[in-house]
Amino acid sequence: MHIAGATVLLTGVTGGVGSALAAELSARGAHLVLTGRRREALDPLADRYGARTVLADLADPDDVARLAEEAAGTEILIANAALPSSGDVLDYTPAQIDRALAVNLRAPAMLARLLAPGMVDARRGHICFVGSLSGMAATRSSSLYNASKFGLRGFSLAFRQDLHGTGVGVSIVQPGFVRDAGMFANTGARTPGRVRTVSPRQVVEGVTRAVERDVAEINVAPIELRFLTKIASQFPGFAERVQRLAGAESTMDAIVAAQRSAR
Repeated sequence: MHIAGATVLLTGVTGGVGSALAAELSARGAHLVLTGRRREALDPLADRYGARTVLADLADPDDVARLAEEAAGTEILIANAALPSSGDVLDYTPAQIDRALAVNLRAPAMLARLLAPGMVDARRGHICFVGSLSGMAATRSSSLYNASKFGLRGFSLAFRQDLHGTGVGVSIVQPGFVRDAGMFANTGARTPGRVRTVSPRQVVEGVTRAVERDVAEINVAPIELRFLTKIASQFPGFAERVQRLAGAESTMDAIVAAQRSAR
């Protein structure tokens, strides 16, 4: 799928990685449709990239349906929006749990469901989900985030098979710890075991490669973290012990504390 000249719906544009994605997609000649909850954050991006904007709250099912309707004709969907959702599940209210799962899992799945028929009719298009390595390996204080990202990975890989032969591709791009922008960078936490980070630019390159080459799954992380994640997905009990030894608990505690103070 060629990005140049295509109509691209990008969610989560007001975050660090989302902003980098918007800049790259615009530079490649995409016709951008940007969405977010805050008009004051969207308007400057619309002016900068000549983009169309749609104000929507992805936790609201009616807003998601309206967004899909207003973005009819989308040729590439990049579902990048996500809530951090870190912390002990016992500290979350039912309403907060619903919101986390709605934004992180229901909204991208529903947008894909609503926009895919137009792509199938045209026999061209691509759907790219921006997930996380948290969709492959569980960590402490990440139950909700893990649940949504595990689900997003499963949905993406199966939906890709559903659409095989239609001319529409489906990909998932899963970053590790991202420096300079995004949820991990915003907390100022240190990576466990001195694991290396990746840049927003590397995530953007992963997304564009997934779209243009129709790659099923791209994990954007240093080789050691990709290896450890694979091991953790196969041997979760062993992974728990390794994470504790590597100091993962202190990393998650710092992330949870920073996100709690930001609420």
